[in-house]
Amino acid sequence: MTNRLSTATSPYLLQHANNPVDWWPWGEEAFAEARRRDVPVLVSVGYSACHWCHVMAHESFEDADVAALVNAFFVPIKVDREERPDVDAVHMRATQALTGHGGWPMTVFVTPEGEPFFAGTYYPPEPAHGLPSFRQLVTALGEAWRDRRDEVTASASAIVAQLEQINALPPADTPPPVWDLLDAVGADFDVMHGGFGGAPKFPMPLLVDALLVKGEPGLLDLAQRSLEAMARGGIHDQVGGGFHRYAVDAAWVVPHFEKMLYDNALLLGTYARGWRRTPQHEAPLRGLFERVVRGIVGWLEREMLLEGGAFAASLDADSADIRGMAHEGIYYAWNPELLADALGEEDAAWAAEVFHVTAGGTFEHGLSTLQLRGAPDADRLATVAERLAEVRRSRFAPPRDDKVVAAWNGWLVDSLVTGALVFGERRWLELARGAAEYLWSVHHTDAGLVRTSLAGEPSPTVGVAEDHGAVALAFGRLAGVLGESVWLDRAVTVLEEALELFGADDGGFHDAAAGELFSRPRDVTDNPTPSGTMALVAALRLLGELAARPDLLARADAAVATTWGTVAAAPRFAPAALTDLLIADEARQGLRPAVAVVVDADGDPLSDAARAVARMAPAGTVLLVGRPGTTGFAHHFDGRVVRPAAEVAADAGPGTLTHATVRAGGLVVTEAGLAGAGRDEADRDEYGEHEIVALGQTTYVCRGEVCFAPATTVQDLRAALWSRA
Repeated sequence: MTNRLSTATSPYLLQHANNPVDWWPWGEEAFAEARRRDVPVLVSVGYSACHWCHVMAHESFEDADVAALVNAFFVPIKVDREERPDVDAVHMRATQALTGHGGWPMTVFVTPEGEPFFAGTYYPPEPAHGLPSFRQLVTALGEAWRDRRDEVTASASAIVAQLEQINALPPADTPPPVWDLLDAVGADFDVMHGGFGGAPKFPMPLLVDALLVKGEPGLLDLAQRSLEAMARGGIHDQVGGGFHRYAVDAAWVVPHFEKMLYDNALLLGTYARGWRRTPQHEAPLRGLFERVVRGIVGWLEREMLLEGGAFAASLDADSADIRGMAHEGIYYAWNPELLADALGEEDAAWAAEVFHVTAGGTFEHGLSTLQLRGAPDADRLATVAERLAEVRRSRFAPPRDDKVVAAWNGWLVDSLVTGALVFGERRWLELARGAAEYLWSVHHTDAGLVRTSLAGEPSPTVGVAEDHGAVALAFGRLAGVLGESVWLDRAVTVLEEALELFGADDGGFHDAAAGELFSRPRDVTDNPTPSGTMALVAALRLLGELAARPDLLARADAAVATTWGTVAAAPRFAPAALTDLLIADEARQGLRPAVAVVVDADGDPLSDAARAVARMAPAGTVLLVGRPGTTGFAHHFDGRVVRPAAEVAADAGPGTLTHATVRAGGLVVTEAGLAGAGRDEADRDEYGEHEIVALGQTTYVCRGEVCFAPATTVQDLRAALWSRA
């Protein structure tokens, strides 16, 4: 039997296309059918990489008898939460309000008008752990609708009214004191294991980014310890790179094994920023962070890059064992015998110690997740990891969800640009440009920006606020680094569409366009990703500076004000708004976000000066690189020139490093430029605090109307970037 999902553009929906359940996709047609039949609607929400979604599908949705009950009592709708986050959000609020918890699969029963009257998550095929079987639940609710209709509809109306009150944003007239917020965040820090909160423990890269803003030693320590703990834990794929969804324990040992693009996109940028905030003398920690960054990009390019340049949404948590039976995490786990088969006895013993692979196992069935212990030899670690990766490739790999999600690719473009600048990797810029080109050519349609696509075909689903914010941010970041105004024009186009679609009367933003849902979603807390409001705020701030549009900056200020009550109440769960507040606090003390314009005769996005800005600049700095006379970026290139090298050298004086060139390993100074400075080869990708290093490009740093003298040395550039004026 093939149901109505066979033409879907979601791999998750396609997985259910042959169920005996007569699934409908989300849409008015399904609700019209429910009204015609005078039956309620079953809304089942999940996603492709969800382990328990697969379990419930196998136990219940593939069962012909259960399907017959569902089809008789309800119009069933299957929803991919990644394709329709708005549908997911409003029903998750209902589920949490009714049950006290949420999760996926999510099972919600609603009236033909879309109002929820019962909700839950996973239901077993037989009664267990205080839960009825799914068969019992379907029967009971179907009979309740038939026999006690008035009670059901009254309950649904009451639930909707209560949700409207719960969903209202807490008011606040002034921004909360930032140090009180930071103290509250610090109180939730896990001093033993790093990270925040207990089990299950999530990476929370947005919160780490907030802790990196001020550079205060105590906050930096919390950020570094969290980054290190995650990098060493089983949540990090020590062999293939990238991170799993979350850890089921507080010590980061055993993950929930799905790999999501959005987690890795954000963690990539956070680890790059963590690296640049970590002092040079902490070389082992920097090395660990760089290993993480390069591992994420390696995994993305090797396993997630799609034809056309975009990146796939996720890898499943489950994969098959040698008997063809699906198990969560089996692809990633090892025991001493498996290590010996892969590496030989000597290297296996070394790997077992380094990765904490024990005879009893740290996972299940005597298997262990891989955790990184101590400070092993980097070359041997790389060699052993590659050999394990080669052996692992002979296993059954987890299925991949090839759906392209606009927001997730947008955040990845932003992080790839950051990583390329920090580590001098041109290939990463190429990957960023390729993904951005795909987003513009496939996702930006005559109907506006769509959220998802599959195999180059856009879905009919209009993007939500986070899609518009992330894509506009990505295009704007590329515009600045490449000096190509076409990307700025595209960014502004997407952002102005968003202002029209999502604007709220109080100056903030709704998460989705007005539509058919019983409640319009609006939430300024962050989940693993920034809220729709803060995604748009980030784009508004960047484009406001690049395009010299004070109206966009004012719009960002108005939207941020709607988050103050939420961030005051729960700063750990509104880290993007917390970051914005911290940058604003620095601005009040004179360190306003700056625009750093690198004028380069070659327009090299990875020039010495561009990379120096990326490595040294305070949070909120906007980088713009271009040739003299570049147009399309407001006034930023007006009258700005590259100073001649001889003039720079004369001003800099003796002992100055000059003629620097960028190579794969970072900033390398040619022999002609050593000029008696006595720098070791290993140190040439960094600058000493008081070292005067002449750059090959001229950088103009401005904060609003205040501009500093053109910087042609690293020392002058650092002074301009960090001057509180």
